[in-house]
Amino acid sequence: MPEIKVKICGLSRITDIEAVNNEKPDYIGFVFAESKRKITPEKAAELRSLLSPKILSVGVFVNEAMEKIISLYQNNVINIIQLHGQENEQYIKELKSLTNAPIIKAVSIKLKGDAQKYNNSSADYLLLDHLSGGTGQTFNWDLIGETGKPYFLAGGLNINNVREAILKTNLFAVDVSSGVETNGFKDAAKIKDFMEVINEYR
Repeated sequence: MPEIKVKICGLSRITDIEAVNNEKPDYIGFVFAESKRKITPEKAAELRSLLSPKILSVGVFVNEAMEKIISLYQNNVINIIQLHGQENEQYIKELKSLTNAPIIKAVSIKLKGDAQKYNNSSADYLLLDHLSGGTGQTFNWDLIGETGKPYFLAGGLNINNVREAILKTNLFAVDVSSGVETNGFKDAAKIKDFMEVINEYR
């Protein structure tokens, strides 16, 4: 089994950065779309400056103006771009040509074959999630099937179900947010416990 990668999404506080620096996931996510976890570019830049250089930062966007994304990338606030809206192939291609950044395209999995619709996408990775994302709910992993691209698995993952997710799917990375939170904020102890499970596969 290939080494499982980990993304912890929705960081918003200095204590969140301290927690991930201790536990060393591969990626963290800054949410710039409307969400309870949304942060400003200025706050993201502050947090990014404190992040371990070994951890890559992902910017999460929904139908965002390219200029904002490009600015965050050029200023080294984000290393990777994650698109959660209705961004089409032309948008993805143009964004890649202007940034040369890896791109993750989020896909809502409702029916078998939904992931395969993106086999020819210019995105580097897919992120497979439940409906619009950020719901903290799992979906039927049997609907994924074989995909033409490596994918991040999101949607309701936590310490109780992530082993099953790893064994049942062909994921490239696990993507967790609410599963390592308490009362809507990242919980350092839960991040530690989650990473201990993942490290069994690393």
